[in-house]
Amino acid sequence: MTVGVLIAVRGPRESAVAAAVGVAPGLSVARRCADLTEALAAARAGVGSVVLVSEQSQLHRGVVADFTAAGLAVVGVPSSQDAEDHLRSLGIDQLLPADADAAAVLASVSAASSRVASTERADDPPERESVGRGVIIAVWGPTGAPGRTTLAVSMAYDLALKEPTVLVDVDTYGGAVAQALGLLDEAPGIAALARASLQGSLSEDTVNRHALQAAPGLRVLSGVTRADRWTELSASALEPVWELLRGQAAVTVVDCGFSLERDEELQYDTHAPQRNGATLSALAAADVVVAVGSAEPLGIQRMVHALAELDAVVPVETTPRLVVVNRVRGSVAGQRPREAVADALRRYSAVEEVWTVGWDPRACDAAALAGQALGERAPRSTARRGIQAVAAAARGAAVVTTRA
Repeated sequence: MTVGVLIAVRGPRESAVAAAVGVAPGLSVARRCADLTEALAAARAGVGSVVLVSEQSQLHRGVVADFTAAGLAVVGVPSSQDAEDHLRSLGIDQLLPADADAAAVLASVSAASSRVASTERADDPPERESVGRGVIIAVWGPTGAPGRTTLAVSMAYDLALKEPTVLVDVDTYGGAVAQALGLLDEAPGIAALARASLQGSLSEDTVNRHALQAAPGLRVLSGVTRADRWTELSASALEPVWELLRGQAAVTVVDCGFSLERDEELQYDTHAPQRNGATLSALAAADVVVAVGSAEPLGIQRMVHALAELDAVVPVETTPRLVVVNRVRGSVAGQRPREAVADALRRYSAVEEVWTVGWDPRACDAAALAGQALGERAPRSTARRGIQAVAAAARGAAVVTTRA
């Protein structure tokens, strides 16, 4: 079987590489592309199984992810040692040596193709290493402002009292973590890390420069300042960020957006960026998901439907889930509100355990006005006590996941 190879190499090596592919047994030049745009178009059209790329200004981690998503193995063709390091930083592990002949090209292409095939055949997710790695807690909930940001901010503050914690805002519809904590919302935050990730320059120093100190033990990576900047937070850019943050803090709490839709292919004839890619990436990386809904009848209905959608993205069998009902009060749920909401979710969503956070508008309003977490502004409030219990349970569930 002949393997088709796309060539998107710039500079003097292009002719030599094309010639080597042409004479290598079992390989054929599917197309010599003028640029990465042409190579991506060919890949999405089903042309070729492997793409050879060199360092160039348009090449970043997102492009590599696009080739991978199209089913192609990516092989780097560096022109120098610096270029080799740069290609590796973009996630390209298979590289052609400077003096590659037909045999070397065949070996590199075969190795890259085998790696892609083994990844596609893998049914089980890779095991997470537990030594020296922090955990990730994703806070998510359906539309209707059920209190995702309030819960995420308060959980992060309480967890930071015991161990280093990072709070990340990836809500691409209405990120509000910076405002909730009275921080400068023009700070680059998570968008700066995403840009560095795409360019292959992501490092611990990047986090240290852009994470804002919000409280002792708590650093914050603020979200995008405007909803139209959602394209800056792609899934391919954020995947390396989650791994880096695991080494930066014992706990990373991520405030996610509400939508889980992946229907871009219905709106575009070609490949399109995913507005919900940041949320989906965070959920996929999470060791535990905290799903929060509101206690009003409409909020419970939304939660029931949303949990079914969440299960399609991150099945509860693979990622532990804590279901939290916020703003619980008798005026909307009857005389025994905690039992009522738990019974409704048990009946319609088969949720065995429901965590509840009591209605405490005075404390929440005071915290919002002061730009502080509940634990800082109203440490004895009813809502804070409920969130403390959720934070402890989520931390424990995440530890169990990483040790499994």
